[in-house]
Amino acid sequence: MEPITLTTGRLLLRPLESADVDAVRAACQDPEIPRWTTVPSPYTHAHAIDFVERISPQGWRDDTLYNFGVFTLDSGALVGSMGLVRLAQLPAPGRQAELGYWTAKEQRGNGYTAEAGRAVCDWAFTALGAERLEWFAEAGNIGSRAVALSIGFVMEGTVRSKIVQHGTRRDAWSASLLPSDWGRESATAYLAHEPGRASA
Repeated sequence: MEPITLTTGRLLLRPLESADVDAVRAACQDPEIPRWTTVPSPYTHAHAIDFVERISPQGWRDDTLYNFGVFTLDSGALVGSMGLVRLAQLPAPGRQAELGYWTAKEQRGNGYTAEAGRAVCDWAFTALGAERLEWFAEAGNIGSRAVALSIGFVMEGTVRSKIVQHGTRRDAWSASLLPSDWGRESATAYLAHEPGRASA
């Protein structure tokens, strides 16, 4: 897919560029980012170059990762990184993807990540035909969960041994966002389970 840009009231979401390498590297020095994500630690200049100049553009070309750098509209400061991963044959009706993100330490608490997340999810529903968006985070990542809930994700539970982090399998919290959660139609009918109804 050809990379795109999205805008919100306060933010610009665009593909990362070479000029963003230093900002990405600086943000990823915060130990909370590799603690809860797959970002390497220690995070070097070479890691930032690889992510910005190879991994992100290749993801768009191969339809394996649609990643955005998130920036403030007023100053152009880097807010974080957000993308759709585990793309299940998107774009096409009936497909799904996982939303992932990290936020620079100095930008937390402003509601930026949830604002960006709503824009990405809206784009996934409208332009990509997604019918289910998923969110996973290591159990205990309260900040990421708060963002997901603010976007509108509905918690589904704890998935055992879902994440491998620093050589250890860990439990993950899971949540999903459906078009119907936002009052939208889905191309494929959804028959929700009703407690007490016997299955065939």
